[in-house]
Amino acid sequence: MAESRDQESLAHESIDAPTRELLQRFGWDTQSFEALRARLRAGAAESDNHIRGRVAPPEQGDVITLPAPGSAARRALEARGREALRTGLVGAVVLAGGMATRFGGVVKAGVEAVEGRTFLDLKLSDVARLAEREDARIPIYVMTSFATHDEVERLSRALETPRAPVRCFPQYISLRLAPDGSLFHEPSDGALSPYAPGHGDLSFALRRAGLLQDFVQKGGRFLYMSNVDNLGATLDPAVIGAHLESGKQITAEVVRKEKGDKGGAPARVDGVAQIVESFRFPDGFDQDSIPVFNTNSFVLDATTLDRDFPLTWFVVRKKVEGAEAIQFERLVGELTAFLPTAFLEVERQGADGRFQPVKDPPELEHRRAEITALLRARGVL
Repeated sequence: MAESRDQESLAHESIDAPTRELLQRFGWDTQSFEALRARLRAGAAESDNHIRGRVAPPEQGDVITLPAPGSAARRALEARGREALRTGLVGAVVLAGGMATRFGGVVKAGVEAVEGRTFLDLKLSDVARLAEREDARIPIYVMTSFATHDEVERLSRALETPRAPVRCFPQYISLRLAPDGSLFHEPSDGALSPYAPGHGDLSFALRRAGLLQDFVQKGGRFLYMSNVDNLGATLDPAVIGAHLESGKQITAEVVRKEKGDKGGAPARVDGVAQIVESFRFPDGFDQDSIPVFNTNSFVLDATTLDRDFPLTWFVVRKKVEGAEAIQFERLVGELTAFLPTAFLEVERQGADGRFQPVKDPPELEHRRAEITALLRARGVL
C-alpha cells in the first residue's frame, strides 16, 4: 500500500495545476492508473489484449434475425416494444464522447450531418418523435468526455423536450504514457496528454453520475445505446420487442460483414457467447468464419448494470505528433462476457438499414444520401 501511495504521489507531483483540476473534474481513477502503469513497466500490460480460453464461432441460434418490415413477426415485436415505451420502461443512451479530433477539432455531435441538422439534433429528435407518437416519456442520457462535455451539454439544452428530457454525463479521463511508463508529454509544447479511455466507461460513468439508479428507481428497465455518429441506429420498438422476446440481459445489433470491416464479432469463449474484438482473436482463428460483426448498438437491462464489471483494460498505441504514446481503454461490448446476450442481425443498408457510421468528413459525404433517405423513411426528417 505504501508503494502504491508513493507512486500516486509521484504522479501528482509532476502534474501541473490546470491538468490536475481537469482530471479531478472528470473522475480520474489514480488507483487504476498506477496499477496499469506498473503493468506497462513490467512488460505485462499487452498480454491482456489477447483473449484467454477456447474460441469458437457462434452456434446455431446465437444470432437471430430481425423480421422484415411489414411481416406479422415484425408487427408483433413492434407491439411489445411500444408497450414497453408507453409504460416508461425504456430510455436511450447516446455516446458522444471521445476526443473531438476527426472533424478538425470540432465536437462531432454538433457537426451538420444532413439537411442543416446536426448529429445530436437528429439522434435526440428521433427519440422525441417516438415519445410523442407513443404518448411516452423516454429519458435520454448522453455520455460525453472532457473534450466534448460542455459543448454537448449546451447543445442538448436547446434540443430536449418534456417527453424526451436529456441528461449529459461525462465518461472518465486518464493520461497517456510513454512506452517506458513515464507520463507522456506532447512534443510541440511539453504538455501532458489527457484522453478519454473508451466507451467501456458507460456503466461506471452512469453510476457515478447517479443516473442509472435514478432511471431504475423511476421504473426504467431498458436502455437503448448507440453512437451519436450512427444515424441508422434509431430507437425502434421492434428492436426493443426483440430484446424482450429473447429474455436476455443484453441484445447486441450485428450486421453482415463487408470487405474491410474491422470490429468485434459474436463468438463463443469457453462456451459463452460474447463480443470478441478483432484484435483479441487467437492467431490462426479464421474470423471470416463469422459472417456478422458488432455495430456497437445495444439494448441493456439497466437493472443488471449496477456492479463493478471487471472489464479488460486494453493497451492502445497511438502516434501523437509523431511520438509513440500508450493509452489504456475499456470497450462496452465486453459487457457481453458477463451478461447473457442475444445477437440480433439487422439490415445494414436501405430503408430498414441500421448501420451508417460516420467517423470523418469523407465518410459523411459518402453516406449522406443514404442517411437522408432512411431518416425520411422513418419520419425523423
